[in-house]
Amino acid sequence: MGVNMWERTYSKTFTGIKKEDIWSIWTDVNSWPKWHDDLDYCKLDGEFEVGNHFMLKPKGVRPVKITLTDINQGTSFTDCTTFPGAKMHDTHALEETREGLKLTNILKVTGPLKWLWIKLVAQNVADTVPEEMEALVTLARRGND
Repeated sequence: MGVNMWERTYSKTFTGIKKEDIWSIWTDVNSWPKWHDDLDYCKLDGEFEVGNHFMLKPKGVRPVKITLTDINQGTSFTDCTTFPGAKMHDTHALEETREGLKLTNILKVTGPLKWLWIKLVAQNVADTVPEEMEALVTLARRGND
């Protein structure tokens, strides 16, 4: 970890949800606005596979192109948004523990203009992770009813 990277990690353990349910919600990118209430739309080009990208349109700003860079089937995935002078990697992971299902979100920003994109985008993304995780889990639990 150098001074060249900004990172924020958030984890929480939940009970009463199955990892398969979380994974299927995560991989259904086009339905992300159901649990990301700050999105107008999200459109995945092709399958949920490394190298494919999706267009994510937050309310009030232009859509961004996000590329799937790493997928561990059923466990985690990372996507990357490329900005002028910076990249933002967003990792979503799940792990079964004795206490329940642990969900983790890791946000990393690198590049010479990272300070700008942290201010414009990344800090806000990090700030909304807890409520989005709660909304994700609520959706997963509803699927189990």
